[in-house]
Amino acid sequence: MSDKHLTYADSGVDIEKEESTIKALTSGMTYRREGLGAPLTDIGHYAGLIEFGEYALAMATDGVGSKVLIANEMKRWNTVGIDCIAMNVNDLLAIGAEPISFVDYLALEEHTDEFARQIGEGLTRGAEISKMTIVGGETATLPEIINGFDLAGTCLGMVKKNEIITGEKVQLGDVLVGIPSSGVHSNGYTLVRNIVDQSKHSYHDNFPYNSETTIGDELLIPTRIYMEVLDVIKECDVHGLAHITGSGLLKLKRVTDLGFDFTDPIEPNDIFKFLQEEGNVDDLEMYRTFNMGMGFLIVLPEADAKKAAEMTGGKIVGKIVESGIRVGDLEIV
Repeated sequence: MSDKHLTYADSGVDIEKEESTIKALTSGMTYRREGLGAPLTDIGHYAGLIEFGEYALAMATDGVGSKVLIANEMKRWNTVGIDCIAMNVNDLLAIGAEPISFVDYLALEEHTDEFARQIGEGLTRGAEISKMTIVGGETATLPEIINGFDLAGTCLGMVKKNEIITGEKVQLGDVLVGIPSSGVHSNGYTLVRNIVDQSKHSYHDNFPYNSETTIGDELLIPTRIYMEVLDVIKECDVHGLAHITGSGLLKLKRVTDLGFDFTDPIEPNDIFKFLQEEGNVDDLEMYRTFNMGMGFLIVLPEADAKKAAEMTGGKIVGKIVESGIRVGDLEIV
């Protein structure tokens, strides 16, 4: 266990500085196309939406992040393609869009066929789960820039304009249905790696909570893809959706200005217990960095909550309140 409380910022990722950078980057992006292809949302939601007749086209772009360094250490790359697909698809699902196609971007230090085969294996599996086609991509050899590899992609989806879910319908008394995550997913790995590096463990050691696997393999469990959310949207009156990624529950501020009270949160996966113990990370930092066992959230009326929970393998975790984000007695904001 670390003697100090490890944090995401001390590990190299300061969420507040990141938000400031995003504001600086986007502040001058004022041009807006008109007619077909005109934007339907401002920058800042989970995905961008553009005018396309009866439909809106949805776009999202994301990558795997520093999780790829653990894949390199374990010399196992057949899951990070799933992560790449999942991070994009889940963002589309969070505004109610169905994913339809994907392009990837693979930047390499050097070429090896077995590595490429495994990357392709993961991308293919992610596309199958998401029921969409990979229509192309780009491979760049950048030995002077890339140390190892970086994997990212862009996803295209569609949604009828009258079925877009942005959170504007969320109201006091709505119920929160949380859907379990498969683990750390693909966020917070700068802190994850710092914790492991400063611990007595290596990625190849047995995972203390399950001796049949290693710490590295536990951390490479791919991000869950929440396609069942589309079925919930068809059968329930969904008011809001959230993909819980980097910055943890702080992401909920994208959905509504109202508050979230988690009175019965999902039990965090064992990997989070391991990371918190080894890194001496406090509860607030954990919930502001990781998904803590809940990778997706559905906001809907109480009458539909039980059905949504049954359809997704989730559970009712709380309700919408006037302000703040709370997990039990813990104030997130």
